[in-house]
Amino acid sequence: MSKNRVHGTRCKINKTCRLNPVTRAVHLRGFTLIEVLIAMTLLSIMVVLLFSSLKICADSWEKGESKITDVNEVAVVYNFFQRHLSEAKPLWNDLSSEEERTFSFQGKAQSLQFISAFPASAGRSGLQLFSLDLQEEDNDQVIKVTITPFFPVAEGSEWHKEDVTLIKHVNDFSLAYFGSDDGVSEGSWEEEWLDKEVLPRLVKINIKLENGIFWPEMIIDLKITGTTNNTDLEIDDTDNSENTNESEAVE
Repeated sequence: MSKNRVHGTRCKINKTCRLNPVTRAVHLRGFTLIEVLIAMTLLSIMVVLLFSSLKICADSWEKGESKITDVNEVAVVYNFFQRHLSEAKPLWNDLSSEEERTFSFQGKAQSLQFISAFPASAGRSGLQLFSLDLQEEDNDQVIKVTITPFFPVAEGSEWHKEDVTLIKHVNDFSLAYFGSDDGVSEGSWEEEWLDKEVLPRLVKINIKLENGIFWPEMIIDLKITGTTNNTDLEIDDTDNSENTNESEAVE
């Protein structure tokens, strides 16, 4: 008994005694299969929740971008009509090769022609003839605008027409016109504005897109409703073209 106590004391001091095999096995034991499966399950749930959150954020971002694009598209179309159609000029169109002159403003249910001016800061300033209609392009309906200079160009030069797609993916497009034939009496809404000598007072524009997004009805108030003789304007333009030719000759 005393020898065992002495031996145990020596072991504690020198730390040379071997551990009990049972105690050593307990210290060297790893994770069990159940613990590994539980850890992998928790990790999978965390990864799924993380990717779900990322997908929700990406979808929200995409919807926000799409909404901003739709709002900008509406603003661009409205600004086009508000800037150019509201400033339409009641002039006679001399662009046709026919002897009979026609009034510049000609409106149908799905097409429109009018004369307006670009600002001086634009690349092509002066009066322009705008022709707007619904066309089919690559199995898609689009509203296209053709812009042509109103006055004849200088001799030896060519007409410079420009085609611009105003909006794509159009499902329905309709126009209506409010006014009277004399421009003074009480008017009414009409589906066409043809063969008249005055501008309408209001133009109503309805556009429906294929994506089903609601577009508000646009009513444009024309600032000028009378009739203007464009003889003076033609004279001014002739003077400008002569000055242009003289400057080109000098160069």
